[in-house]
Amino acid sequence: MSKASFFFAGGGTGGHIYPALAVAEQIAQQQPDARIHFLCSTRAVDKRILDQTPFGYTPLPAAGLYSDPRRFLRFCVTFWQSYKQAKRLLAESTNPVVVGAGGFVAAPVCLAGHKLGAPVALVNVDIVPGRANTLSARWADEIFVQFEEAGRAFGSRRAKINVVGCPLRSGFAKMDKSRAVQDLGLDPNKRILLVTGASSGAASINEAVCALLTKLKEYTEAWQIVHLTGLDNHEKVEFQYQGAAIARKVLSYYDNMPDLLAAADLVIGRSGAVSVAEYAVAGVPTICMPYPHHKDRHQYRNAAKLVEVGAAIIVDDLPDPAERADWLWEELEKLLKDDTTRQEMAAATNLVARPQAAPDIATRLLSLAEGTSPDAATS
Repeated sequence: MSKASFFFAGGGTGGHIYPALAVAEQIAQQQPDARIHFLCSTRAVDKRILDQTPFGYTPLPAAGLYSDPRRFLRFCVTFWQSYKQAKRLLAESTNPVVVGAGGFVAAPVCLAGHKLGAPVALVNVDIVPGRANTLSARWADEIFVQFEEAGRAFGSRRAKINVVGCPLRSGFAKMDKSRAVQDLGLDPNKRILLVTGASSGAASINEAVCALLTKLKEYTEAWQIVHLTGLDNHEKVEFQYQGAAIARKVLSYYDNMPDLLAAADLVIGRSGAVSVAEYAVAGVPTICMPYPHHKDRHQYRNAAKLVEVGAAIIVDDLPDPAERADWLWEELEKLLKDDTTRQEMAAATNLVARPQAAPDIATRLLSLAEGTSPDAATS
């Protein structure tokens, strides 16, 4: 059989792109002559991430699904446009395989693959499947999930479910905390508190941490902060740190997250599906502040997976800034002082970490391309 062409479809957030990239890296490693191409959204984050990879990509015009009549009409028009463009690209390729990674771009590409008779797989890392993957599941031959609960959410399609974990970038297999310390000019003798709102940043987390800078003064001898603000919030957060006693590195974004997470002694961050998998594989104790505005509260459910084994603590992202900061300080101060508890939390991450997800999915996709998909590894 001719070598396969793998089309990864998804985007709009790093949470959709990074798992797909992790699998693509493993396919390229296991079968170097495989063709790999990404079909992504037109958002800037997609370009920023994919420009740093060896893989080609094509932005598609697909828009999100909303109930508002005008926005629903835009969804329909852009879905059809994306479907036609994807179908043409797939038809021109050799032995195509479609891998839907979530987000509004995935569904039209998965439909195009199905219509052409190509194998279609989904990578679903969220504990609650999103609308795109729920729609695309009807065309999928294999569905790879991080959590067993997600498999159950696909209902009658459970026979296609493989519970394998969240695929993470190859850097998580070779983390080196000294590289991040050196790259960022950090003090190797101080512990690192990492503050992150994931790829887009989190204004409410930024605000809560900045409100605690005066209280953090007493920890200047032992601790330093790396604060990832998000692209839109860097200037504001940098200004708020002026005059703070604690050593810090305030950045809008940092590309080498595997090394930085490995270097961190404690993290304050969101609990998206990719983030919780990264915390676990990096072995870092975490104060999770789940994004509070999702109707299904899936970030709370993601964080609960870490809390259940003792690897994390949840602090609600409360609407009142003062209450939010007070709750965060209550938990943060205890962990800054308590080396033993942090070490126990770090050790507990081993109970949920699944570092082999990306190579496992790549192996299955290569088998699917050859028409010899192995038995599902359900759990």
